[in-house]
Amino acid sequence: MRDVRLLGMAEARVNGITISYGDQGTGSALVLVHGHPFDRSMWEPQVAEFAADFRVITPDLRGYGGSDVVPGSTDLSVFAEDIAALLDHLGIETFALGGLSMGGQIVMECYRLFGERIRGLVLADTFPAAETDAGKRGRRELAERLVREGMKPYADEVLYKMVAPYADAEVAAHVRHMMTSTSPEGAAAALRGRAERPDYREMLTQVSVPALVVVGRDDAYTPVADAEAMHAALPDSTLCVIERAAHMPGLERPVEFNAALRAFLAS
Repeated sequence: MRDVRLLGMAEARVNGITISYGDQGTGSALVLVHGHPFDRSMWEPQVAEFAADFRVITPDLRGYGGSDVVPGSTDLSVFAEDIAALLDHLGIETFALGGLSMGGQIVMECYRLFGERIRGLVLADTFPAAETDAGKRGRRELAERLVREGMKPYADEVLYKMVAPYADAEVAAHVRHMMTSTSPEGAAAALRGRAERPDYREMLTQVSVPALVVVGRDDAYTPVADAEAMHAALPDSTLCVIERAAHMPGLERPVEFNAALRAFLAS
């Protein structure tokens, strides 16, 4: 395995592909998984806040950011196995694990596959239910659209659902840049795999570690009701609703998001 470090950025050869990731700070490991169709840079405010106290690992999922693109269909279990292999490569046995949206569903899959390694869960703007038949069709159709049209039309269409219309212009520009920089083939593979994800609702009732559930008040993709349902299902959880934020509160309202995460990690 090769490992090239530069200012906290590195690459590792795991599971037959090259994964790009950030690795900053020392101490207990905090692993943060980005959503679709983004990359690890969505966690920049959290890396800046927590690298003084934790070893913060931010992978680019396969198909995204600087990691290899693998066309076809990528199941959530494949993403989870990549994360486990990367952490093995880094010599990290246990860790707190957080994710946003699709990243949150990958976090749930990680808990299903290797929950004994996870010390705490952060589930941000995500939901645990399996896809409906209509949802499956929608994700498959979107996958074909992205391959056919590229990412720009989709990014233009959904930008102000990803972030609130009143979001800071620099935040909106960052989110749009992440979306338009994503490989259409990588994003399509994730959409096809995500359409077939399992239902995690029963599993959440059996989670044995503390959890933080976070959601933006104005999130149209994963509304507050979804977060409340996860909070109710989890045996030991804290719910934090971030005001004046949509689907990406960690970028839109980093001070409030980081305060909730710090309180959770301290506990």
